[in-house]
Amino acid sequence: MTDPISKLRSATRRAKSDVANKLVSMCLHELSRRISQNWPVKVDGEEYEKLVRERFGGRCPYCSCDLTDANSVIEHLDGMNRYRAGLHVPGNVLVACKRCNGEKRRDDSLKVLSLAASGWESFLSHNGTYCSAACRTCRYWESVWKDGAERELRLRENMLRIRSFRSAFVEFDQVLPSLMETQPEILTKLYSDCQTFAETEIKSILERVGHAPNPQA
Repeated sequence: MTDPISKLRSATRRAKSDVANKLVSMCLHELSRRISQNWPVKVDGEEYEKLVRERFGGRCPYCSCDLTDANSVIEHLDGMNRYRAGLHVPGNVLVACKRCNGEKRRDDSLKVLSLAASGWESFLSHNGTYCSAACRTCRYWESVWKDGAERELRLRENMLRIRSFRSAFVEFDQVLPSLMETQPEILTKLYSDCQTFAETEIKSILERVGHAPNPQA
């Protein structure tokens, strides 16, 4: 059983990590805005969402389930975090089902991927062949397609479909290689610097509070 002090320390670490991750996301959103401001297609609008839904036949690009207003969310192919350095731009934004959006985060949050070069490709590579029996993502895909041969076929088809979709956005294709080479290192430093700043400032505040006179003394 975890003691209260350990729980408090764990909660503090998570809070600092949440703040650092938020700063990384803010940086990526601002970078996205600057990079794509002169692109012909704008990502935040009904036109782009309609284009995406039509391209995938109103189905989730990952599991092919029917999308409804209740089960769909905006999804980033390359996640907007320090490891994937994804952008909120045309070609990286999809409409997917909530289940796939949640399940895909396991691969997106890994520093090093073993199944593919990108988080979304890794997510679609869990066909039960390469991972241990305990792999939660493999088990997820098994719940979607019970038959192993069908599962492998569907995952491969959807991967090819998404690659085709992404290649249609020439502007994104042009900036992607340099972003993938430079941004993860820069964002990891930003994340680390934010954590260090937070720790320093919190320590300073606590020291000032500790030395403050007690009005009830």
